[in-house]
Amino acid sequence: MPVGFQISWQYSMPELPEVETVARGLRATLPGRTITAVKVLWARSVVPLKPNAFARRLAGQTITGVGRRGKWIVMSLSKGDTLLIHLRMSGRLLVEAEDCLDSRHLRAVFLLDDGRRLSFVDQRKFGRLHLTDDPGQVLKALGPEPLSDAFTAERLTETLKRRKGRIKPLLLNQRFLAGLGNIYADESLWRARIHPLRSADTLTPAEVRRLHEAIRAVLAAAIASGGTTLDDEAYRQADGQPGEFLGKLVVYGREGQPCPRCKQIIERIVVGQRGTHFCPSCQPLQEKKLKVRGIDSETNKV
Repeated sequence: MPVGFQISWQYSMPELPEVETVARGLRATLPGRTITAVKVLWARSVVPLKPNAFARRLAGQTITGVGRRGKWIVMSLSKGDTLLIHLRMSGRLLVEAEDCLDSRHLRAVFLLDDGRRLSFVDQRKFGRLHLTDDPGQVLKALGPEPLSDAFTAERLTETLKRRKGRIKPLLLNQRFLAGLGNIYADESLWRARIHPLRSADTLTPAEVRRLHEAIRAVLAAAIASGGTTLDDEAYRQADGQPGEFLGKLVVYGREGQPCPRCKQIIERIVVGQRGTHFCPSCQPLQEKKLKVRGIDSETNKV
């Protein structure tokens, strides 16, 4: 992997495909490298330890593996510790030459034994570096991984039966399902022909099966394309190339454009404070007399 590669998001939360791409990029270059020293430049990026304790505990540890759980990057270390990294809104990870002079928004630096450094850059300061000897305590609240064997249509059916909330916010709830975010929730609901305001407990068994298949298919396709790089080009793959899934999005960010399936105009509403894109023809709202935040279910209009 070339020196100076960059992985970043500036103003949109990374989702499972992007974090998975980041983890795979880091996994290709970091395992076997020893952290020789750590410099913390923004104390609040580090939890729960104080910066000095964080730095002392990491020094001398070898990176043994890099993985992902939900939207967390999971870095295993040689002395039994785990470094959990959440990029949040604007976090970036760069593996670069140790003498790199670019220090804009630099929050922490991990010096490596091969003369490179792993830099954590975070313009908006929301990202977190969590060092722990028990990652389960941090990750235990997360729901199932949508691409795991444990996430079956039957399990999803049983879970949805006990939920009365709207399906779109539920899909974004990390306790319900780990890693799914705004882009891929919209894409999955379109594939499954389910309106984002449907009550979760009203979905039929056939609709749940379609939703299950859609979630897995969308995420797998996005990972295969290296994630989604939006127009701001904030996110890049580990080799510096943009994720190629943007051109494959069918509803997200396409309000006012024709649905590729039925040619009806794609609409945008706000659901749970998140911009939500859907096709009113392919995804009709079947619950009559429902009004949520001024949205009429019979017209899908505000």
